[in-house]
Amino acid sequence: MSDHFVCSVCGKEHVGLPTDHGYKLPDDVWAIPEPERMTRAKFTPDLCQLGERYFIRGVLRVPFSEAGGDFGWGVWTEVAWPTFERYLKLYEEDASAEPPHAGTLANAIPIYEGTLGTPVLIQFQNQRSRPSIHLMRDDDSSLAVEQRNGISNARFHEIIDQIASHR
Repeated sequence: MSDHFVCSVCGKEHVGLPTDHGYKLPDDVWAIPEPERMTRAKFTPDLCQLGERYFIRGVLRVPFSEAGGDFGWGVWTEVAWPTFERYLKLYEEDASAEPPHAGTLANAIPIYEGTLGTPVLIQFQNQRSRPSIHLMRDDDSSLAVEQRNGISNARFHEIIDQIASHR
């Protein structure tokens, strides 16, 4: 395993291991051929609309159990129009006191089975942070268990290796 990585966002090489992995768009939008994607969908790094479907980008954090910090999955969630509209209204404000909103994961995370369409709760944050994404308490998937209980150093290295093998 390398002691450096190239960031998919800034394109620069960084020392250490990556502690996050993000998806540029919801899977259904990413699947649209590139020339057509620009005409069918409207998107920024944080928001996306595909017809009458609405998406918000957030971070699903999985804590490290043997050290401080966490691994962040930069995922998209599909939300209903009222949630999207509320997020737009509060985008430039501290919305961390806002009650959580319902959504579903709009990305399949290949190392975790069945993530696409999984119900989640979205907690808006302040204007400098993307919303945090939380799997439901009754979700017994491996991702949900890891989000609740954390991951060991060994599991963290497995995740990094698996991400690298999916590129």
